[in-house]
Amino acid sequence: MIEKSFAECVAPISWHNKSMRKTAKLFVYSLGFLLLCMIPVIIHQGAVTASPWQSSSTSILNPETVLNDLARANVVYLGETHENQADHAAQLQIIQELHQQNDRIAIAMEMFQRPYQPVLDQYLAGEITEDELRQQSEYDRRWGFPWEYYAPILQFAQINQIPVLALNTPTEVTQKVAQKGLENLTEADRQWIPPLVEIHIDNEAYRQMIREVYDQFHQGHGSSEGFENFFLAQVLWDETMAETIANFLQANPDYQVVVLVGQGHVVYDYGIPSRVDRRLTEVPNFAQRSVLLNPVNEARSEDEIADYFWISPATE
Repeated sequence: MIEKSFAECVAPISWHNKSMRKTAKLFVYSLGFLLLCMIPVIIHQGAVTASPWQSSSTSILNPETVLNDLARANVVYLGETHENQADHAAQLQIIQELHQQNDRIAIAMEMFQRPYQPVLDQYLAGEITEDELRQQSEYDRRWGFPWEYYAPILQFAQINQIPVLALNTPTEVTQKVAQKGLENLTEADRQWIPPLVEIHIDNEAYRQMIREVYDQFHQGHGSSEGFENFFLAQVLWDETMAETIANFLQANPDYQVVVLVGQGHVVYDYGIPSRVDRRLTEVPNFAQRSVLLNPVNEARSEDEIADYFWISPATE
C-alpha cells in the first residue's frame, strides 16, 4: 500500500502553441545534437485536476487511484527530466507498485541503445556485473547522466527478473540523420531503425513544437534543410523507440511495458505514444497512460499534455 505522502498525482494541464513558444526548454546533446527532453507544464500549488480531461478544475488525486488506473494500461510512460533525481526515485517507486499488482511487466529505457540489448540481457541473467553492464553498453559515452540515477531500477529488474528493453537509436545513426538526412544511412545503420516508410513526419503540431526549439537554439539563424534533418532525427528517435515497444508487446501480449523516457517524447502523445498506437491498432482495448514526473514552469493549453502529473513531496 503506497503512503499518500509519497507523492501527489496531478492530472494534466496543457498549453497553447503560442505559450509554448515562450517557455520551451532546450537540452544540448553530444556533438551539438539537440533533442527535446523536457517540456514545461503548469502546476497549481500541488493541486490536481479531478478528471484527466478537464484542465479547468483542480483537485488532489489519491495515488492509489492513479496507480490502479496505470495498472490497467498496456503501456505506461514515466516522462522524466533526466537530471532530476526525484524523477528517478519516483520511477522506481511506481515500478515497484505496478509490479506488486502485476509481475508481468517490462521496463523500456531510453538510456540504452538497441545494439546493447544482449548486454542488458546478460546483466539480467546474472552473467555480467553492473559495472560490466555500464562499460559494455558504453553508457557513460552514449547517455552520460549519473549511473546512480538508474542503478536501483536496474537492480530491481534483475532481482525480480523483469525484462528491460534497450529502446534508443544508436548515437551514430541519429547524428548522421541530423547532419545529412535519412538518405545517407547505410544498410548497417538501417538494421537499428524501423523501415523508412514507417518514419512519419506528418504531424504538423509536433513539427511546430520542434521548430520552436530549433529556432531558439539557433537564434533564428538555422537553415530550412538543417531543421528538416533535425526534425527527422527527432522523429527517428521516437519511431525507433515506438517500434521496440510495439514489437515486444506483439510477442508478449500479456505484459505491461513501463517506459522511462524524457518528457519531450511523451507530451501530447506526439512522440512515442501515437507511434506505438499506430503499430498496435489491432490490439483490442489497447490503452496507454502518460505521466509527467515533477513538471515545472507555467503554461496552458486546450489540448491535454499528459494523463497525469506526479509531484514528489520534496519538489512541491
